[in-house]
Amino acid sequence: MSTVSDIPTPLALLPRAQAGDEQAMNQLLTGITPYVARLCRSITRDDGADATQEALLAVYRGLRTLREPDAFYGWVRSVTVREAIRTAKRAGEEGPYPGVESGQQANPLDAVHISDVLDRLSTSHRQVLTLRAYGLNEEEMAEVLSLPVGTVRSRLHRARRRFREAWQPAAA
Repeated sequence: MSTVSDIPTPLALLPRAQAGDEQAMNQLLTGITPYVARLCRSITRDDGADATQEALLAVYRGLRTLREPDAFYGWVRSVTVREAIRTAKRAGEEGPYPGVESGQQANPLDAVHISDVLDRLSTSHRQVLTLRAYGLNEEEMAEVLSLPVGTVRSRLHRARRRFREAWQPAAA
């Protein structure tokens, strides 16, 4: 009988999956699906399942190009965010924003207020704040959004300022 502990980690499966082992690839994709789905749901709102499928397909197609195994999760995150943004754009949504479901907030009302403030920001400001929240640096955000780094830095600066301005009345 097989147990959960018998399933290799995605990093252990990576070399075999890159070499073309379909079983390893299936196990690897199954192992990262919860992570990918969580990112997609928070970025695409109602199209999380579609975005997850697109992101997993992009990971499948691009896995052989990954040269640095230690960068696997960062690469998956980058691919996932890019595909989720594409899915959101195709669906006609305004853009990504972090969902209230994160559970990392000390006070659940803070999550509601944050979501409300983000909803009032422009799409471009919401996008850069969301990508920053997922740990992307300016260069990675520029690549994902197909913008110059200077534009990303400017948007991020303005987005933070507008968020603080919008947050002040909500926090009072």
